[in-house]
Amino acid sequence: MTAPGPTTVGPATDAEYWLIVAECFGVEAPTFQGEGPSCGHPALFIRLSRCNLTCAKCDTKYTWDWSRFDPRKESARRKVTDLVAWAASSPVELVVITGGEPLLQQARLVPLAQRLLAAGKRIEFETNGTIAPVPELVADGVRFNVSPKLASFGVDEAKSVEPAALKTFTASGRAVFKFVASSVADLDRIAELADAHQLAPVWVMPEGTTADAITEATRVLADAVAARHWYFTTRLHVLAFADR
Repeated sequence: MTAPGPTTVGPATDAEYWLIVAECFGVEAPTFQGEGPSCGHPALFIRLSRCNLTCAKCDTKYTWDWSRFDPRKESARRKVTDLVAWAASSPVELVVITGGEPLLQQARLVPLAQRLLAAGKRIEFETNGTIAPVPELVADGVRFNVSPKLASFGVDEAKSVEPAALKTFTASGRAVFKFVASSVADLDRIAELADAHQLAPVWVMPEGTTADAITEATRVLADAVAARHWYFTTRLHVLAFADR
């Protein structure tokens, strides 16, 4: 597995801004946010391409694993103005900006976020929590769903847990911390990270790409999550649409 060469996208050099996008959905075929605090809310999705991690259990490897996927087929440059017009064509208020790792492109996300907010949208960034947001993104109407990846997810925590970035998210007052887990041992590790980095609120999501796997993990985790007084979320997209 290989990550993309460049790991950041800087400011545009002309009057127009663009982003490297994997896909957009939710306008032509309406859908909803499937995870976390807004689970079940109608939502639009802008999935950006590229990531700075190479998690073995990632379910969107087409955004970064160029040993298996062709970036020329899996991504395209999209103008910010076009993305805003696409989102504004729908009455749905919530826009989820995900990846990959969207904050790799945050210099160009600033004008997108500002224009979406001006259009009456609210924004949730789905991020792995390794890159601190710039101050311009920490704004009214914006929330960060921060999902630090555990070693059990197939990644080196020396790369996936970035204390300085987590501190920035915590200080923003606009972040929730959503962990993927499949065992009680994962919950013990989450508790260690939450204590060490003062992460709150904590949300736990069962690992799985099938309804049966999610149900099984839910039953393994539920009592222990409740005992810790954490929040629990399912993966509604998998339950509703299988592994599309």
